[in-house]
Amino acid sequence: MDIIMIPGLWLDGSTWSAVTPPLEQAGHRVRALTLPGKESKDADRAGIGLKDHADFVVAAIDEAEEPVVLVGHSGGGAIAQLASDARPDKVARVVYVDAAPMPEGSVINDEIPIVDGELPLPDWGFFEDEDLVDLDDELRERFRALSIPEAVGVAYDRSSFTSERRRDVPTTIISCEIPSKMILEWIDQGAPFVREVAAIKDVEYVDLPTGHWPQFTKPTELGQVLLEIVSRT
Repeated sequence: MDIIMIPGLWLDGSTWSAVTPPLEQAGHRVRALTLPGKESKDADRAGIGLKDHADFVVAAIDEAEEPVVLVGHSGGGAIAQLASDARPDKVARVVYVDAAPMPEGSVINDEIPIVDGELPLPDWGFFEDEDLVDLDDELRERFRALSIPEAVGVAYDRSSFTSERRRDVPTTIISCEIPSKMILEWIDQGAPFVREVAAIKDVEYVDLPTGHWPQFTKPTELGQVLLEIVSRT
């Protein structure tokens, strides 16, 4: 199976490195993407928006020989959703890692402070306590050293879809900081922010309790969960 890994905000493809070994050892072809503007801390990010990242993933899908599995972490989930909307026939499954498909017109996060025209990783106080579970001082230091400022448009641009067929793509949501039972309760309550999840025809939930960055806090467990998901696809 071809597996395309999409990092979240501030991260590049290398940050999947501790997650992918079980997938590669099982014979899957893994491509961990570094999205435009995230090639280095000094890369030119001017004018890059959410659509640019989605188009980059679509190009990777088109280069694959068969239907792919998209794995998107956090904001990378929104990018995976847009890419699957563009290529529903070529995506075998979308896996959202501590993320979920967003309603049309949503943004990834327009509350992140803009500094010098871009979005550097904020101070840890910006995040909720649930985000930071298991992210100890050593991991925080490593994360910050690896972090790359994000283009403003990626986090602030509103999503726009082209086809209802995106809801036909089989979907897995890996719940980390929020247990899946809470998502199901929100769906039952008709909460607007989960209406896109509720509209998906084939969705499963897997709980992996930890903070928002399991590729740092539980990489081995995440790799095994992904292998099990891909094996079922």
